[in-house]
Amino acid sequence: MIPISDNIFFFSNKRPIIVYGLIGFNVIVFLWEIKLEISNELTNVIYSWGMIPKQISAAFTELLAGNLAAIIIIAISLFSLFVAMFLHGSFSQILGNLLFLWIFGQTIEKIIGYRRFIIFYFLASILTALIQILADPNLAVPLIGNNSAIAAILGAYIIKFPQTKIDSVLPLLVIFIPMRIPAFFYLFWWFIQQLFYGIGSLNITGGVNPPSLAYWMHGAGFIIGAAYIKILQRIGNRQ
Repeated sequence: MIPISDNIFFFSNKRPIIVYGLIGFNVIVFLWEIKLEISNELTNVIYSWGMIPKQISAAFTELLAGNLAAIIIIAISLFSLFVAMFLHGSFSQILGNLLFLWIFGQTIEKIIGYRRFIIFYFLASILTALIQILADPNLAVPLIGNNSAIAAILGAYIIKFPQTKIDSVLPLLVIFIPMRIPAFFYLFWWFIQQLFYGIGSLNITGGVNPPSLAYWMHGAGFIIGAAYIKILQRIGNRQ
């Protein structure tokens, strides 16, 4: 199932500049990843800058044991939380995520504004990454991609527009059947879609995004997104 449009129109000339920028930057980084793959450097970069729970949890353990040098490792590891959201392990992962960002993200950005949207995007990613570390602190394989941010956008969208119908197409071989699907359906479809993110994988020795508890915890982004939009709604009502 491929979403095409949500048919929500705003009487505003504002454009979703953050969504445009995020899509463009993700594409540039992915093209760079392809270049690294050709030169056999991709694995080293992914394992250096991907979010590896075991590295971060080990650094915090060292710090609690009194090793102040671990602060440097923690700082670098926490920076990896930011970098990892722009790295992708396959063509299917980046295409799926950017399609959902385009369809649902631009609507959320228009209703909350670009400043709140960019805070929302990165906050959801970082909070979900911390949850993933707690869920599986011994995971030694990188978690990469902006899956958690997309999950948060979906969570916010469904809370804000629960009755909206999404124009979609159902591809059957060479035939595309147009349909209108409730937005809530994509909450479930997003999880199913994760099973196919191995299609068109880049050549990364050791792999990325294993089907572990930590990887699936990026679904916590739904709750974060729903909570964020609820908080903004209450602030708006008080004002």
